[in-house]
Amino acid sequence: MTMLVRDVMTSPVITVAAACPVRQAIRLLYEHQVTAAPVLDANGDLAGVVSELDLLRGEFEPDPRATLMPVPAHADPPPPTVADVMTTEVITVTETTDATAAIDLMVAKRVKSLPVRRGDKVVGIISRRDLMGMLARPDEELRGAVMAGLHEQYPFGPSWQVSVRDGVAVLTGRSNPYADGIADVIARTIPGIVRVKHRSRP
Repeated sequence: MTMLVRDVMTSPVITVAAACPVRQAIRLLYEHQVTAAPVLDANGDLAGVVSELDLLRGEFEPDPRATLMPVPAHADPPPPTVADVMTTEVITVTETTDATAAIDLMVAKRVKSLPVRRGDKVVGIISRRDLMGMLARPDEELRGAVMAGLHEQYPFGPSWQVSVRDGVAVLTGRSNPYADGIADVIARTIPGIVRVKHRSRP
């Protein structure tokens, strides 16, 4: 599958201000069902990333019912703002980063999502869930997307019969290496298509 980050990223993105109280940020991530969010400074520039685990840090104390031994209370209060718990060393990608490179970064850095930047501004976020969502698209939906892509981007090209199974698109038509090459590129840009095959007909 060939795909750029812009084809699969979530945009607009849920962001959190560095000065935002931790409890408010917890509610924001919970309500929008996201596991992490870019953190912006007062100028709107990227200052860090905050995850669910970051926000949970210091919010719970040991429960005395879990042990027979006395449990000491935390001496320090919970962190007051997102700036106190966020990760400041942020790995980012751009809209034109290849999706495979983004996946490699997620694996290497053990992160679930990456902010997407356009210059100094955050324009989206790409997560493992976004990528899984592309692969979860039904074959019939993918077939329709391939057919629409061929019709829109190559309206005067030959006609192909299109079938899709498990994300593999099969284009059946009269053999034409030049036209087949164009159709191949178009089909591969459809998010969710993992391979493209060609079959000749008389």
